[in-house]
Amino acid sequence: MGLEFRKNEAGLSPMLSIRDIHKSFGSNEVLRGINIDIYPGDALALIGGNGAGKSTLVKSVMGVYKPESGCIYINGEPLEFSKPAVSLDKGIYLVPQEPMLFPNMTVEQNVLMGFRGKYAALHEKLVALMNQLGWKLNLARSARTLSIAEQQLVEILRGLLREARVLIMDEPTSALTFDEVNALFKIIENLKREKISIIYITHRLNEVFMIATHVALMKDGLITLYGKAGEFTREMLVKGLLPDDYTERKPAVKKTRASSEGEPVFELRHYSGYGFEDVSFTIHEGEALGLAGVVGAGRTELAMTIFGRDAVKSGKALLCGEDITGLKTREIIKRGVNYVCEDRFLNGIFRITSLSNNITSSCLRDISLFFLNFAAEQKLAVKYVNDFRIKATGVTQEIGSLSGGNQQKAVIGRALTTNPRLVILDEPTRGIDAGARSDIYAIINELKERKVAVLLISSDIEEIVELSDRAITMFQGRVKAEFKGEEITQDAIMSASFGVGRGNVA
Repeated sequence: MGLEFRKNEAGLSPMLSIRDIHKSFGSNEVLRGINIDIYPGDALALIGGNGAGKSTLVKSVMGVYKPESGCIYINGEPLEFSKPAVSLDKGIYLVPQEPMLFPNMTVEQNVLMGFRGKYAALHEKLVALMNQLGWKLNLARSARTLSIAEQQLVEILRGLLREARVLIMDEPTSALTFDEVNALFKIIENLKREKISIIYITHRLNEVFMIATHVALMKDGLITLYGKAGEFTREMLVKGLLPDDYTERKPAVKKTRASSEGEPVFELRHYSGYGFEDVSFTIHEGEALGLAGVVGAGRTELAMTIFGRDAVKSGKALLCGEDITGLKTREIIKRGVNYVCEDRFLNGIFRITSLSNNITSSCLRDISLFFLNFAAEQKLAVKYVNDFRIKATGVTQEIGSLSGGNQQKAVIGRALTTNPRLVILDEPTRGIDAGARSDIYAIINELKERKVAVLLISSDIEEIVELSDRAITMFQGRVKAEFKGEEITQDAIMSASFGVGRGNVA
């Protein structure tokens, strides 16, 4: 007797059926009996905290991992484990959160890799798809020159061009602009009408209610909530995401904004560099200055130049009145500036080294003389692990094995070990869960209490509104507007980010 599949309201059998999947790594059971049916035209929002098992589940579907027990069926046929090529041939494609492109190849070569057929026909199909999306990418560009957002577009193009029957998207909008997100959502709606099954992994809960037909919430290797998207509220999902033993960290996010009457800590005067021009602003002690703008506005380029990674073309950067323009990164850190970069996976962590090594790597000269003081290193690492509630087996655990949220806390901890006067946080909550996001918000407020100046760069407008004492927006490499107090609203910042808003020119 064959396996029976329950049909949905439209009388369709599941396109993808996951039955009682268990997967362990050593003694750690990551998946503890997962059961999901995804039907043609469904868009399943898969949400859960970092470490809940989402990535392990989709990698099992893709054939990367072989579960200890359970079965996966595609259109009623069993899927062979540990053979990614089989999953691809069966019409399953994963758009990863961290783009995996060949840097020395062109955009087109990256997209078309693995396709069979004549180049002219494939090229025509790719161009037609890009026109449909409204995405403008130079297909002849080298992949190494692409921004994170552009790399993400290439990965999405790969999946869409394959005409996958099951398309898995892992945080696809984490680095996209507003227009690019809207274009992607239109494509998802078209895919749903074409009866393509979609697994959509996201930490942005507003997206769940915009594009999902169903929601599955994972926690500790189990599906703890499941149902139609309309059956849930945002508050229900937030509550479901938090750990059972979660208590709110103190101090809570401040509802009042700090004044800018404190001593100036950092100032830019007509500062220009690669990707930005004539930027001027001041950040005071204990103040968080939010920096918003669409991808390509020049925000990260500005941060990298301040931090000594890129050359200054003109202008001045002053730290507590001292000129630090054009200094090397090591000297910038020594003077009192540190930077938490946007892409922790590529530039933020040393993946195969310990948690303690990652936290203390910026201050080894301060805790050692001729030889590394292991006791001092361990003590400092333990302090930040405890203060930041980093979930790990110990400070010797390899950081690459931690969840994204815990990695991000470690990266922020490393920046703070140098006792900076200014901390630049570039997308500090990108790709992390609700609990870790709340902890990082509290960390930012603690920095302000300690009179540290914070430059907060974020694509999350709600984050800018929640945390900023003042906010500026950049548009096409220039400061577009400045907002203070009650002027800091989502509508105002969003409009100015696209060059159409009103506000005081900074």
